Amino acid sequence: MITALFIVLGIINIFFGSTQPVEIPESTMTDLSVSVESHESTPADEPEPLILSPRMQGALDYVIRRYRVSPEALVPVFEEAQLIGKERRIDPLLIVAIIGIESGFDQFAESSMGARGLMQVIPRFHRDKVPDGAGDGAFLDPRINIRVGVYVLEEAIRRRGGLVAGLQYYAGSSEPEGIYASKVLAEKERLEQAARRSAAA
Repeated sequence: MITALFIVLGIINIFFGSTQPVEIPESTMTDLSVSVESHESTPADEPEPLILSPRMQGALDYVIRRYRVSPEALVPVFEEAQLIGKERRIDPLLIVAIIGIESGFDQFAESSMGARGLMQVIPRFHRDKVPDGAGDGAFLDPRINIRVGVYVLEEAIRRRGGLVAGLQYYAGSSEPEGIYASKVLAEKERLEQAARRSAAA
């Protein structure tokens, strides 16, 4: 609108030879300032929703069918797995596979040993890994549970010197055959295959 006003005034100047400075009416300036302020005050600091990678989306579709869990419940789980996997340089499908084996994606799962949540973290051993001020209920929060579970997994891998031994330690298993690790890695392979099929389709 302002541009058009300048063009019209410029044409008038050309035809009538006016050398007087052009004054823009205050009402126009007020309207302009209001429109600029309203545009600038649009909230821009709201976080963008995390977009799942095609690989994670393909795995998500598989988990929905296999575990019969709603997409609304699973999407935040996959988002957190993707986010912390990138932060900690751990394959997010490994995180998802552990969740599948440990809790079947039941965020309220609790074992007879007191392990809680998606990644079956034992609160009495890992309180130091939750945010300050958070109580035991934090272990049932999917995002917190996944983060704590990944920290526990990292510790286990460091202590045992490798993924298979680390997975065994994570589960508290002393089986020399690595049965637990085999279960997790087999589930991860199924997730990989589902992701590949989805990409091919």
